[in-house]
Amino acid sequence: MNLTSFIPLLLALGLSPLLPGVINRTKAFFAGRRGPPLLQTYFDLWKLLQKGAVYSRTTTWLFRAGPIIGLAATLTAAMLMPLGNVPALIAFPADFLLFAGLLGVARFFIVVAALDTGSSFEGMGASREVFFSALAEPALLVALATLARQADMLSLSTLFGPVSGAHWLPAGPVLILVVIALMILLLAENARIPVDDPNTHLELTMIHEVMVLDHGGPDLAFVLYSSALKLWLFAALMVGMILPATGNSGLSLLLAVGGMLIVAVVVGVIESVMARLRLVIVPQLLVGAGALVAVAFLLSLV
Repeated sequence: MNLTSFIPLLLALGLSPLLPGVINRTKAFFAGRRGPPLLQTYFDLWKLLQKGAVYSRTTTWLFRAGPIIGLAATLTAAMLMPLGNVPALIAFPADFLLFAGLLGVARFFIVVAALDTGSSFEGMGASREVFFSALAEPALLVALATLARQADMLSLSTLFGPVSGAHWLPAGPVLILVVIALMILLLAENARIPVDDPNTHLELTMIHEVMVLDHGGPDLAFVLYSSALKLWLFAALMVGMILPATGNSGLSLLLAVGGMLIVAVVVGVIESVMARLRLVIVPQLLVGAGALVAVAFLLSLV
């Protein structure tokens, strides 16, 4: 095993909480405010880890296991994600199927933990999460299959090199459609505006946040860290497609990290200039993302 394969995982572990800070500072800039510190997510995680957890008498072991299993599944997915021209820690043919499956496992246990509380509000958020994920997950799989078809590779570690390089000119329309769809999926899967508002406190409009209302202390820290890692993984998918691969590993990693910060800024700009969509419009947005990747996949077969 090449020791450099640990670098993408270590960067994900160390820098993923920075992305929410960049998003919040971008939104604060557009609102004319100073905003929270860039490292606020790190401070929040440290504070939560110092606290104790309170559990309702109605909950079972599923409520306690949900955040832990969710974080473990997301960490395993991070082991499959390369960065720059550095391969992932774990790589094998068709590993992108496992990548999508692990994200689904993480979501499943967060949903089960929310249902285990017996709260009607958390059940409502879990229902919305499952419904939206049923539309988003097929689009993600088709997007990854399209990239595999374009690159003629089956592993995430070897998929982005040819896609971000020589394939952009002859296959530009296909890749542009996939990039747009991935941006929509990034916003939906990470509970960002216009799909969901991560800062709202009105239970009737919350999706992801309402599912973790009863979590506190280390459990909430695990949930927040999993969310930051998931945002990093989706941003890494987009950066891997757009940025060209270079022969210098150090320069490639530096460009990739810079691209991740740019994606965070773009998310902050989108959240600053758009309002949250009505819940009945969100399925149409996700179906539109699925249609884009379906068209891209068909074009890749031509």
